[in-house]
Amino acid sequence: MSGGEDGNINAVTAHPHTPAEAWNTLMAGNARFVEGTSNHPNQDATRRASLLATQHPFVMIFGCSDSRLAAEIIFDLGLGDAFVVRTAGHVVDNTALGSLEYGVEYLEVPLIVVLGHDSCGAVTATKSAVATGNMPAGFVRDLVERITPSVLASLRKDQDSTVNDMVEEHVKQTAARLVENSPIIANAVARQRTAVIGLTYRLDDGTADLVYSNGSIHQ
Repeated sequence: MSGGEDGNINAVTAHPHTPAEAWNTLMAGNARFVEGTSNHPNQDATRRASLLATQHPFVMIFGCSDSRLAAEIIFDLGLGDAFVVRTAGHVVDNTALGSLEYGVEYLEVPLIVVLGHDSCGAVTATKSAVATGNMPAGFVRDLVERITPSVLASLRKDQDSTVNDMVEEHVKQTAARLVENSPIIANAVARQRTAVIGLTYRLDDGTADLVYSNGSIHQ
């Protein structure tokens, strides 16, 4: 169904059931967003009413809390399409991991996406803390401590790593950690029921680039 500048709030996306179908649907939505032809699917009253009793999202997006990273917008999704978990710097804690496990175990979501973005403030703060030794105050310190391993790994690869290099490394490490730390997610990936991928989002042109993949996303 075509979109266009007038927007089509009654557009409906086919419901993906496999990791590959979910991946293709997600990337098609991002392409529309980049081109300025978003369909704005599944956003009408009929869709809202259909979700009163249940939900069947086809993707879980674990992304940074940055206001410029609104997942449903940049992937042209609607109500009931995406189960979204967000923390600053997509930092994994028990609550975030439990939320993702819920999506796998109870909602049978076929695709988990770790979504980072360039110029990430949390990664920038961590880069500064590593360089100066000055840690931020309050609970921001906890974020920085959790991102530090990714920053150090990036620096080990290249002492001249930029913030965006560190973001990519952090996306990769976060995605790998989901599988390593969660038997529920690891089992779903092993059974090819779910795939885990990592994407980095470009603020300037709106594209999302694949930087990590565990599971079959190609048909």
